[in-house]
Amino acid sequence: MSTSTQLATFGGGCFWCIDAAFRRVKGVLNVSSGYTGGNTDNPTYKSVCSGTTGHAEVVQLEFDSDVVSFETLLSMFFTLHDATQLNRQGNDIGTQYRSVVYYHNDAQLKQTNEMIAQLQNHISEPIVTEVSPATTYYPAEHYHQDYYNENPQQGYCSILIAPKLHKFETVFKAFLAD
Repeated sequence: MSTSTQLATFGGGCFWCIDAAFRRVKGVLNVSSGYTGGNTDNPTYKSVCSGTTGHAEVVQLEFDSDVVSFETLLSMFFTLHDATQLNRQGNDIGTQYRSVVYYHNDAQLKQTNEMIAQLQNHISEPIVTEVSPATTYYPAEHYHQDYYNENPQQGYCSILIAPKLHKFETVFKAFLAD
């Protein structure tokens, strides 16, 4: 990785939606859906969904900080999910769907805490986003990678992800790749 290439790791519900959105952003070089933050080595989708591994569904981004800042990615992340829902997003319920930022350095920790404090000033419900140091990341099974673009007509994708992507693309139009 070059000096301007960094990692960011976000969990905010089902990783399919977060994955689909960040794939559209200029400066995001790679997007991988996976699992982190738990106590089981080499978790599988089935084991993570059982709620017994402690892992969260996350996306790990490799990004060029000269093109898109971590702060902008954080803003996108907080737009893509409801950070006031504890261990769920909509009908996806369980600790694997928690709102979480796994920071990779002190600057990311500081920016995350500052953004949460800033956002909290504008809403009445408490923000429950976990902020933790990055731990071992395990890529999800191949069929989870770029799931939305591979399966746009699938029910979950067309009903839940497509409207979120439309909002995302409207709000962050200036940051999207052509």
